[in-house]
Amino acid sequence: MKADGSGHIEAVFRGSLGGFSLDATFSAPATGVTVIFGPSGCGKTTVARCLAGLQFLPGSFCAIDGDIWQDQSTFRKAHQRPVGYVFQEASLFSHLSVKRNLLYGAPRASGASSDRVGFDEVIDLLGLARLMERSPHHLSGGERQRVAIGRALLSQPKLLLMDEPLSALDRLTKNEILPFLERLHARLSLPVIYISHDMAEIERLADHLILMQHGSVIGAGPLAVLQSDPALPLAAARDAAISLDATVEAYDASYGLLTLQVEGGRLLVPAPSVAVGTRQRLRISASDVSLARTAPQANSILTVLPARIVSSSVLGHGEVIAVLALGSEGHGATLLARITRRSRDLLGLADGMPVFAQVKAVSLVSGAAGNASP
Repeated sequence: MKADGSGHIEAVFRGSLGGFSLDATFSAPATGVTVIFGPSGCGKTTVARCLAGLQFLPGSFCAIDGDIWQDQSTFRKAHQRPVGYVFQEASLFSHLSVKRNLLYGAPRASGASSDRVGFDEVIDLLGLARLMERSPHHLSGGERQRVAIGRALLSQPKLLLMDEPLSALDRLTKNEILPFLERLHARLSLPVIYISHDMAEIERLADHLILMQHGSVIGAGPLAVLQSDPALPLAAARDAAISLDATVEAYDASYGLLTLQVEGGRLLVPAPSVAVGTRQRLRISASDVSLARTAPQANSILTVLPARIVSSSVLGHGEVIAVLALGSEGHGATLLARITRRSRDLLGLADGMPVFAQVKAVSLVSGAAGNASP
């Protein structure tokens, strides 16, 4: 495999480690957040170690943004790769202050560079200003992990590698730290490989998804594309959902409703006021979308969108999962609808047919949090 020029992360990792066999091939954008997702033991951490140069598998390939780190004749060791690695545990130096931990390993190159992540910028992004002189012994779990992330960023990496960085934290602490990760995502162009088995984290952070199973990559692509692929396990799961990026278009203070623009339609969502133009990540569950052949004349559901059925697949227990594309011509964003086989047959639904998608509830998973029932 050859490096596909700039703009991509290209990897082929093959080999055996004891009784475990890895055969992972993928391409991902060298921008945004790419999440590697799969059950425990599927090889996620092994892939991370291969990317970081901590694991050598002969005959493998790795290139970041056109820069080859491994091929048949090259293998850059871990210290030769510009990787910021954040582990499950923060592993801070207990004898150093937060400030000295942050600066540990930071290059001392002179002169400013537009590519460098500034110290003050990291402190601001991660909310660390009041912690500078503290000892790691006096930090909470979430604070320790924010310091670890800051230390990795200040090493000036070309790739930030985060191996289940929130798995050691309780749900409340995770919810405290996720907004800081969203801020990094929004303000830094640095590519991030994020390892996780938590779908809630993925739905909130991921742009691109790599699905792994039994040591192999079974799917790679934009998050919503993999969520809606009936050939992959996500669409058939009981909690199947689509993640969409929406833009706040308006706010109706009299009814407490946000108007959110997605490709192919608008959603009305009860939520606190958010500034017009703000990006919001939405989660729409397949079980919260129902279908109608004609536009409802009177309905308590505020969001009813024209769409087309792209495909449908029969699930067990008498259910069908339908993949929808919004818009009368079906050129908009994708949704999933979980309906019964009886409903499909009574309505005479078929692939390619125009329908109306009734969206009963939307979760705002970034910015204004919580569930909303339009």
